[in-house]
Amino acid sequence: MSASANSSNGFLATHASIDPTGFAKLGAQLPQLADILAQATEHLSLSLTATQQRQLLLYLDQLLLWNKAYNLTAITDPTEALVKHVIDCLAIIAHLPAGNLLDIGTGAGLPAVIIAICQPERHCTALDSNQKKIRFIKQISSELGLTNIQPIAARIEAHEAQYEVVTSRAFASLIDFVTVAQPRLADNGYLCAMKGKAPTAEELSSLASTWQIKTIKLTVPRLAESRHLIELSNKSV
Repeated sequence: MSASANSSNGFLATHASIDPTGFAKLGAQLPQLADILAQATEHLSLSLTATQQRQLLLYLDQLLLWNKAYNLTAITDPTEALVKHVIDCLAIIAHLPAGNLLDIGTGAGLPAVIIAICQPERHCTALDSNQKKIRFIKQISSELGLTNIQPIAARIEAHEAQYEVVTSRAFASLIDFVTVAQPRLADNGYLCAMKGKAPTAEELSSLASTWQIKTIKLTVPRLAESRHLIELSNKSV
């Protein structure tokens, strides 16, 4: 049995008595949500500890708690939010190249906070121009004890550092993402765009002269919708 399966099954065996301390919104749904999350991590072959899975559930809990005041998500059902936000982001973890990471337009920290929880060895910068959303990320990062994430309230045009990996879940247009992300990309780095449908032939052809493009079809547990991760590396480097 894999290490991830052992970790997930151990969590499954104990989640019914999971300490509800710190959970404000999930309440009686906590054991069911813990079950769904543990099954998803096993399906995605992620070796997450019980502590990390608890952190992911606490993130979900606080996302829903802060949502009314901070307008963090249009999804208010805990199970739907778990699948469409947390597990959706978990699906990219195994495919991310190594290195310091910048998440552009991170919103409530998706995928930056999820990556920071799952990969404590990676430094993540969560960038968004919305002050309230960055305030939420600062608060939840403190509560979860995440020391590897730096939330920054700024527009990408005003941010000057460079990173080995640049991600985003926010851009409808792959071309727009590449345009704003390229200046922030270190030599030999990778752009990683989370997308629903795969890019069109027109999008790919417009980028093909400059970028090596890899389209990764994702399977998100409990989600029937199309999901892809588009990885781009600069051909000239």
